[in-house]
Amino acid sequence: MKIFLKRTWLKRAAVAAFSTLMSTTAIMAGAAEDKLKVAFVYVGPVGEAGWTYGHDEGRREMLDKLGDKVESTYVESVSEGADAVRVIRKLAKSNDLIFTTSFGYMNPTLKVAKQFPKVKFNHATGYKRSKNVATYAARFYEGRYVTGLIAGEMTQSNVIGYVGSFPIPEVVQGINAFTLGLRETNPDAVVKVVWINSWYDPAKEREAAEALIAQGADIINQHTDSPAPVQAAQDKGVLAFGYDTDMTRFGPDAHLTGSLVHWGDYYTDVAKSVLNNSWTAEDVWGGINAGMVKMAPYSKKIPADVVAAAEKARTDIASGELTIFEGPIKAQDGSIKVASGVKLNDGEILSMNWYVDGVEGELPQ
Repeated sequence: MKIFLKRTWLKRAAVAAFSTLMSTTAIMAGAAEDKLKVAFVYVGPVGEAGWTYGHDEGRREMLDKLGDKVESTYVESVSEGADAVRVIRKLAKSNDLIFTTSFGYMNPTLKVAKQFPKVKFNHATGYKRSKNVATYAARFYEGRYVTGLIAGEMTQSNVIGYVGSFPIPEVVQGINAFTLGLRETNPDAVVKVVWINSWYDPAKEREAAEALIAQGADIINQHTDSPAPVQAAQDKGVLAFGYDTDMTRFGPDAHLTGSLVHWGDYYTDVAKSVLNNSWTAEDVWGGINAGMVKMAPYSKKIPADVVAAAEKARTDIASGELTIFEGPIKAQDGSIKVASGVKLNDGEILSMNWYVDGVEGELPQ
């Protein structure tokens, strides 16, 4: 009788242990299934600086802040076009939220989004949205204006070189804002632009910077992704502004400061919205006030009074006291493009396809 009872107890204990194990396994599996899966598509290599590196910094910040609630993956160096469609579609099969981080991914993102209506897509710098496609960008031009103020005080030749990627409004805004800041402190200075028709091409970026230096530019600015223009400035003994991330270490003697973009808070907030079912297909365009646009550390080469003036402009932009695109603003031909007291609205800024007075050369159409 005792043997029977012992066997019965052992059997029940084994069943209970098995049930506990299965329950624990189920809980763990459920936890894994509940983890938000987030993917990123990058136009260039992550590298050590620039546009893609900045987005990846934001991705890592999101992971740090949300911990085991999310997991993420990324694909780098994805060309804009058919290859983007293939990559985005593949990611959509196994992810809940996808960030496509280049302007040329706009139509590929929309195309894939139609096929995966349950997946949330957020496209950087685009203007087309749908039920499951949101858009986001930073007001890059705000930081550009601040660098322009500094350039006007630091140039000796009164010629500033600007390495441009593509002649789209996002880039033109930056050139114009920079030139407005430049002419505010130095009405005689001009900006020369070389377009390379690529977001990331270190060889072309360096070649463009060197061509501008040969034309008399003693400061180089850029709207491209690699530190090559800063490195060229360092080698040629001129000054430079980096972009997207702090590029000081690539040109310690050349780098003055730069307009940075901070994506971490945005990526974290979007992931949270998906987790709590509050995500919407909205458009976000954040600037200095939102903490999305920041300035790199100021070089010790910049006089203290110039730094103070730059910082005042930065805080005035954040408070709304300073509006960059407010008239009177002259067009390249000297005519009044924006009347005195008139402020361009977001739609007009987002469709900007003209140069302000002080930019030399023809804007490609």
